[in-house]
Amino acid sequence: MKHQNAEQLVQSLEWRYATKVFDAAKKIPADVWAGLEKALVLTPTSYGLQPYHFLIVQDPVKRAALLPNSWGQKQVVDCSQYVVFTARTEMKEADVTWLIARISQVRGIPAESLNFYRDMMLSDVVNGPRGKTAHEWAARQAYIALGNLMTAAAIVGVDACPMEGINPVEYDKILGLEGTGYKTVVALALGYRADSDKYASLAKVRYEAKDLIKVV
Repeated sequence: MKHQNAEQLVQSLEWRYATKVFDAAKKIPADVWAGLEKALVLTPTSYGLQPYHFLIVQDPVKRAALLPNSWGQKQVVDCSQYVVFTARTEMKEADVTWLIARISQVRGIPAESLNFYRDMMLSDVVNGPRGKTAHEWAARQAYIALGNLMTAAAIVGVDACPMEGINPVEYDKILGLEGTGYKTVVALALGYRADSDKYASLAKVRYEAKDLIKVV
């Protein structure tokens, strides 16, 4: 398998920025989007529990309804794909059982051989201390997926803008999430930058590595 080298990786990350203006007429090709969806699925999570759903909002009526609940940010309606990251509100024994069954199926091993792993998960994110703050824990897993998708998008030349400036409660109502066991956490607009986006040419501002990275 051929990987990007370090220089190419940095170039991709330098190229990306939080896109403010999308070209509404330019859509992400189906094969590119399929790869980005796969990047979401392949995101690592604690225990592998994947306590989230990703909603790809393509309905223009729903996007229009989300717009005033997104500080009026036009990326919501102009981007090619709009992804809303939702996280579980609580973790249940059934979630652990599902994962154990999935591991057994994919790896061809008896589910009973995973009893120790099953008990570990139950004692932590279901019945343990983290079970009491399950949504916060699940939201952090969703942010791992957000970062993974943003990096994957940069590598294949797709622009993106993370959207925390949203009203999660209203999003839940518009997207029919109430009572589903999932709540909105964050969103990501993806597509291609418009020529009119002045932010595309601005220098990226970051602290120097020495101010952020410490070797201990």
